[in-house]
Amino acid sequence: MSSEIIQKYFPDLSENQKNQLDQLQALYEEWNAKINVVSRKDIDQLYERHVLHSLAIAKFTQFTPESKILDVGTGGGFPGIPLAILFPDCQFHLVDSIGKKITVVKEVADAIGLKNLTSEHQRMEKVKGTFDFVVSRAVAQTKQLFIWAHKKVSKNQKNDLDNGMILLKGGDLTQEMKEFGRGYIEKDLSEYYEEVFFETKKIIYVPV
Repeated sequence: MSSEIIQKYFPDLSENQKNQLDQLQALYEEWNAKINVVSRKDIDQLYERHVLHSLAIAKFTQFTPESKILDVGTGGGFPGIPLAILFPDCQFHLVDSIGKKITVVKEVADAIGLKNLTSEHQRMEKVKGTFDFVVSRAVAQTKQLFIWAHKKVSKNQKNDLDNGMILLKGGDLTQEMKEFGRGYIEKDLSEYYEEVFFETKKIIYVPV
């Protein structure tokens, strides 16, 4: 599958953004042969199941230039790398507790010339600094992520959306969100995308 599915939903990409996106398939195939960062069954569906999924956050909100975003448990770079391509005027910091996954993040980012992305082999609670938003994809329960993340969220607001956590999740979240017990917004990704894959996928936004 090519990156055309991205252009279907994001028609205003620059030539540089299209070029960066087009390079991802070959890069992830190469790295996945060495380090399993994308499920083997998903590698052929990279643009739909990883890149477009990551970019659902850009359908939910547009980050103001100079926003700082922390991607927790980024794995091979999702959602951080696609978001960094889409928001070249924002700064992204990608962290994962598994060092070889951060190796892949660094290599892919360097290969496509991403200048607005840094990465770190680190546990989230030890990351220095504060950020406008913490993003994550299917890493941990919302309650646990909030415990880790809320101290990393800056008090200074520069976006229309209040600073907080934006999480990509799937399946039935009724019990998880009941246990979380705080105010949040839940969005079905089927509001943004027509592909069957997104029918059970959601965004959870938690202001901090």
